[in-house]
Amino acid sequence: MLTIIFLSGFLLSLFLMVVAKRITALVKTFALQSLFLSLYALYVAVLQRHAELLIISGLIFILKVIIIPRVILRIKRRINVEEDLGLTLNTQVSLIVALFLMYFSYLFISRIISFSSGEAMQAVAFTVSFTAVFIGLFLMIFRQKALSQVVGLLVMENGTFLAALAITGGMPFLVEIAIFFDVFIFVLIIEILVYRINRLFTHIDTTKLTTLKG
Repeated sequence: MLTIIFLSGFLLSLFLMVVAKRITALVKTFALQSLFLSLYALYVAVLQRHAELLIISGLIFILKVIIIPRVILRIKRRINVEEDLGLTLNTQVSLIVALFLMYFSYLFISRIISFSSGEAMQAVAFTVSFTAVFIGLFLMIFRQKALSQVVGLLVMENGTFLAALAITGGMPFLVEIAIFFDVFIFVLIIEILVYRINRLFTHIDTTKLTTLKG
């Protein structure tokens, strides 16, 4: 029952991201998604008595629910960027694309894992994780602001972790620690990079950077 709640919340957050029009709403929804991921990892850790996964659950909460969203929102305040995400596709079309991506993920996973067997819950989790990866990529491609593309990459990372958690019970502890460190350093670098881009070009709309082409 709890697994269904956590996975449903994770999936719902993906669709909320797709229809979000403001950067603040997108970042807060990412934090909500990470909260569901942290709770799911905690649930699996308790069931499997996996101490290392318990630590990972805490790291997800600290980094992705608290620190990283605050860092991204701090970037937004520092460079005084507009709230508008710059939608290449409107919310209605984006939602239809997201539903198609979820259906495509379902078709792909159904060829690997049976939804009617004892592995049905793993199949559902794996479908949600694939949907997250695809929707993260969608956000990177069809949202014009650099900050939204950062969130898209973080969503893809969440999906990758969910897949590892659902299928194998989590990646090796040292590997996961290294990934969390890389993600944190990545966000700090992005903060500097986006700030510099805004100082030089007075905007962070990636579509306008095409004017730099020779």
